[in-house]
Amino acid sequence: MAEKYESGDIESVLSPVPASAPATESDKRLHDLGYKTEFRREMSLFGVLGMSFCAIGILTGMSSAFQTGLFSGGPLGLFWGWNICSLFMLLIALCLAEICSAYPTMGGLYFWVCKMKPDIPALGFCTGWIYSIAMVFTGTSGNLSVALFLASLAEVGQGRHLTRVEIAAIAWGINILSGIINTIGTKAIGRMSAFNVWWTLGGTFVLVITLLVKAPVKNSAAFVFTDYENFTGWSNRGFVVLLGFLQAVYTLEGCETAAQVAEEAKRAEFLAPLAVVFSILGSWLIGLAYMLALLFSVQSISSVQATTYAIPIAQLYYDAVGRRLTIMCLVVIAVAQFMAAVTAFTASSRLFYALARDNAMPARGWFMALNRNQAPWVGVWVSVLVGCIISCAYIGSVVAFSAILSSAAVAVMLSYLQPIVIRCFWPDSLPERGPFSLGQYSWPINVASALFTVFICVLFILPTAHPVTSLNMNYAVLAIGAVMLIVGFTWVGFGRRRFEGPVRTVGEDGKED
Repeated sequence: MAEKYESGDIESVLSPVPASAPATESDKRLHDLGYKTEFRREMSLFGVLGMSFCAIGILTGMSSAFQTGLFSGGPLGLFWGWNICSLFMLLIALCLAEICSAYPTMGGLYFWVCKMKPDIPALGFCTGWIYSIAMVFTGTSGNLSVALFLASLAEVGQGRHLTRVEIAAIAWGINILSGIINTIGTKAIGRMSAFNVWWTLGGTFVLVITLLVKAPVKNSAAFVFTDYENFTGWSNRGFVVLLGFLQAVYTLEGCETAAQVAEEAKRAEFLAPLAVVFSILGSWLIGLAYMLALLFSVQSISSVQATTYAIPIAQLYYDAVGRRLTIMCLVVIAVAQFMAAVTAFTASSRLFYALARDNAMPARGWFMALNRNQAPWVGVWVSVLVGCIISCAYIGSVVAFSAILSSAAVAVMLSYLQPIVIRCFWPDSLPERGPFSLGQYSWPINVASALFTVFICVLFILPTAHPVTSLNMNYAVLAIGAVMLIVGFTWVGFGRRRFEGPVRTVGEDGKED
């Protein structure tokens, strides 16, 4: 299946979905899964693909985390780490797409786990809560990144350094704006996501051309593909290069977001899994082009490492293209970053809705309330509120805030792990396949994906600097531990008495219960 997509024969892949295809097939499948149709199906392939593509945020993730790989392994680790991680993230996407095709509902990972392992309801409950928290944290991280890009713009353009309080205040404003856009509803999110595809493609083209044309010195191929850098303090070369892998994985998370709008998409059983896979393939290629442009154009790694700008990559641009073009490039990235953060709150609000629908969330009626624009507005604004509270942590301690956000990346990978592990140990857990199937390759691809996911989760919580001090310690292990405790206590205090698995909202005959 993957080979078919990689060949670029898009026309043949899309042929089963004519433009005029009715939504009744997707609604019938949703009814078969036990849910009545609550949302208007207003998203096309481009809108659904845009959701995942937007959530991955290839320009934004790579720009925000580029220094992680640059200082841990340098160009050598960045180039090879990107391609290795992209390959394994594609395998993960294939695994998730196969399940998504069978169960095209907005609960996504949570619903899949419940459906494949109904005899252990705690597993589905915890997956849903962990993933919901991860999406809120991811949106918060994205909105703070927008604030940091704006702070860098102020530094580059006016020489003004913003305080942590000012940056946190900007993040609050961006959180609220994200909430407003999500409250407008599905159609607005779909259009924004589709626009983001073109913005990312056009933006990448502009950034790559700007870097390659304007950089005063172009690095050699030997530098780009073999230069090793180590600013971590660790002496083990292999371990340092592996730490650089985190940049790639952090950037490529988010392909599954298409599942969160499956109930708002036409022919969701086909288009949602297609979007999951194509978002990774597209991000792999676009990210590779962008990374090579950055590596060929970087003037001084030491200069980037010693920068005073809020976002280190701003120094790379400043050294390579000058002040005016740096401002333009940062604006392109900041706009893409904002759209990516908006989709994280879209995912979290839909997850809250799905959990509430199945009695896995307190205040069930509130979280299931839809406004006239078909938006689950309570989940949206709970996400905004939590995001604003977490942003306050940035004022007191950058280390504490970074730990919270690092735990989001771990939580997303742990959420991927649950359905994939079930497919590994219980191959018959998916008795009914959708139109997207891996066939005989399903089990080995799931095993490879599970092993890579466990490896990355361990890598994410290891210390990234040596010697380890209170200021550079990786507190992600404590943050993810706190998340697990919260979810565990929620299950014991609420979930085990109320949650039994997905609740049917239609009868066996397809009529409302």
